[in-house]
Amino acid sequence: MRFTKASDLVPAGAVTAVAVYLALRLVWGELPRLPTLAGITLLVLAVVEVVFGFALRGRIRATSGKPVQPLTAARAVALAKASSLLGAIMLGAWLAVLGYVLPESGQIDAAKSDTVSAIIGAVCALALIAAALWLEYCCKTPTDPDDQRHDRSRTN
Repeated sequence: MRFTKASDLVPAGAVTAVAVYLALRLVWGELPRLPTLAGITLLVLAVVEVVFGFALRGRIRATSGKPVQPLTAARAVALAKASSLLGAIMLGAWLAVLGYVLPESGQIDAAKSDTVSAIIGAVCALALIAAALWLEYCCKTPTDPDDQRHDRSRTN
C-alpha cells in the first residue's frame, strides 16, 4: 500500500466541484439556506483523527502504551485514506458552492449567508484532509523503507 498523494485526491474533488456547481445552477433558487455550521462535522472528524494519530504514533514508536496490533494499524490507514477522500470530495463541493454564491453575495442575502457556510465548510474539509494525512503518516513504522531512503538523502 502506498501513501495518499495529491494525485489521488484532486480528481475526486474536481469532479465533485463540477457536478455540484452544475447542480447548483439548476436548483439553487429552490434550496433552503445552508446552515452556517454545516461543515463542522468534518472538523470534529479531523480532531478525532489527530488525537488518534498521536496515540498510535506513540505506541508504534514504542514510547507509550502497549504495541499496536497490525490489524489496528491497517484499519487506521484505511480510515485515513477514506477520510482524506471524503475531505477532498467535500472540499470540491464546498468550493463549488462558494464559486456559485460568491458572485451573488453582494445582491442576495441568501447568497451572503451561504458564502459564510461555504467558507466554513471548505476550511473544515481542508482540516479533515490534513488530519487524515497525519493519521496515515503516524501509522508508518520506524523501519519503513521510505524513511530509510529519506534518511540516506539527508546524509549525502
